[in-house]
Amino acid sequence: MDLIGHRVKLSPLDNSDRELFIQISMCPKMMTHVYEPCTYEEAIAAFEVKAQLWDSNGTGWLSFGISDLASTKKLGNIGLKIVDHEAKVAEVGFMIKLDAQGKGFAAEALKLVRDFALTELGLNKLVATCSVSNVGSFKVLEKLGFVREACLKKNTLIKGQLVDDYIYHLCKSTL
Repeated sequence: MDLIGHRVKLSPLDNSDRELFIQISMCPKMMTHVYEPCTYEEAIAAFEVKAQLWDSNGTGWLSFGISDLASTKKLGNIGLKIVDHEAKVAEVGFMIKLDAQGKGFAAEALKLVRDFALTELGLNKLVATCSVSNVGSFKVLEKLGFVREACLKKNTLIKGQLVDDYIYHLCKSTL
């Protein structure tokens, strides 16, 4: 199942996304606001987990590779993971390669996933966690209607430092 927007195409994560996924996961600059950069082996293992077939009743990620419709170049990945099946709540996350950031690709990809999750999957709420210093990501979330719910102090360990994270949510009823 592909999700197609005006400028991006989201396709289930597959081997064509592997190289970029590994590069992003190992890149210190990309991981500055996320977690420690992965080793090559950790990046491969993470890709294998994210590329598994999705079970809507399971605990895994529904992951998509993001491609530029015009050039067909790979831009990154985005996905969702149902964290509460009873309440119909899912976490969302996205990573866009450095040279594609700031061009609206993440916002369009998130809009596609948001709309799919709330309409096709019938979810009630989406949540996201974002480092307080990751301005680009939290601006994308806010642009798409996500509301900052909390700031978790010293929540994530990155490069030996505990950093603060924002928690965002978007409820179906508020759209």
